[in-house]
Amino acid sequence: MFVLQQDPIDVTKARNSHSALDNGALLSFEGIVRGDILKDNWVRSLLYIADAPACLAEGEKIIKEALVSFPVNDIVCIQRTGPINTGETAVWIGVWAPHRDEAFKACRFVIEEIKKRLRIWKKEFLNNGSSLWVYGTGTPVVQ
Repeated sequence: MFVLQQDPIDVTKARNSHSALDNGALLSFEGIVRGDILKDNWVRSLLYIADAPACLAEGEKIIKEALVSFPVNDIVCIQRTGPINTGETAVWIGVWAPHRDEAFKACRFVIEEIKKRLRIWKKEFLNNGSSLWVYGTGTPVVQ
């Protein structure tokens, strides 16, 4: 399952959404917005804009590819859109599998493919008041 949402990700709810009876592993990846305060111009927040119809279709395609390619039981990916503050979760991926190695491989596949294939744009807002687009190709779709 691939989800786009503007609300904060409830990691505990996402993690507990599946039974552990036939899973020996739950591997989760949590992408957290960082603000590198050691730099002169550090990130204070982000804005993610997504081409929602294209992202939902391609996100589901990525999940299906991973489920066919790796012996795992289920995969959930939740991607935030809209404004996100430092310290908040921007993306969460959970992979439930009988064994950890398969879960690691599937999770890595999903995050790498999302980064390559989804039409998601990221704008960084810096502490000095400036901002810049740092991620995504083409023109952002304004929601």
